[in-house]
Amino acid sequence: MSATSPALLVIAHGSRDPRHAATVDALCARVRSLRPGLRVEAAFLDFNAPRVGQVLARLAAEGVTDIAALPLLLTRAFHAKSDIPAVLREATALHPRLTVRQTAVLGPSPLLTDALERRLHQAGLRPADRDSTGVVLASAGSTDPEAIAVIAEIAREWRHTGWCAVRPAFASASLPRTEDAVRALRAEGVRRVAVAPYVIAPGRLPDRIAHGAREAGADLLAGVLGPAPELARLLLHRYDESRAAAPALLSA
Repeated sequence: MSATSPALLVIAHGSRDPRHAATVDALCARVRSLRPGLRVEAAFLDFNAPRVGQVLARLAAEGVTDIAALPLLLTRAFHAKSDIPAVLREATALHPRLTVRQTAVLGPSPLLTDALERRLHQAGLRPADRDSTGVVLASAGSTDPEAIAVIAEIAREWRHTGWCAVRPAFASASLPRTEDAVRALRAEGVRRVAVAPYVIAPGRLPDRIAHGAREAGADLLAGVLGPAPELARLLLHRYDESRAAAPALLSA
């Protein structure tokens, strides 16, 4: 990487569950391995350290001036629209030499559905099972209608790749819940039901998805996306998109 290439700041929500930060760190390590020389830092909005402002202050003190801030989010909901821009504006006001460009969120992307399928296969689903399997696409949930619509559209598009059925479900804020979606597929006569968590890292809401899958008797529960290679490549794709975009609006 060129010495003038922007640093990549990966901004995660954070969680009291220590598995969350460990997963973010593992994903960032995979990104570094894919692009040696790119500076990749992780920061959190809440619960975990370091916080976004702390990392930006350290980068500014080290003379870094150009940063691509990537929301580690699968949909463009409240955190991407409000929380993260506010934190970045505050930091650039404190450190006027910083120029920060917020990238697009991760989803939707074919790389994410590829990662979902990787996790399903790792959980035991065989290629021959595809046309007899209904999938519950279980996301964290949101009160943002745009985010909910995106999840529903992903389910519709994924259905056309050969699954018997694909239904969205949500761990919070929206309906149906994972267990309700599993039972609905059973009631429709779907022989095999798999639950694919559309979440990046472990935590309270992914645990709720897993509980719902077990409670309703799903045949298979995939793991969270975690540091999947497809996810690491997607982070770099969003980074590259931001470099090609118009100048950042978050510099002071």
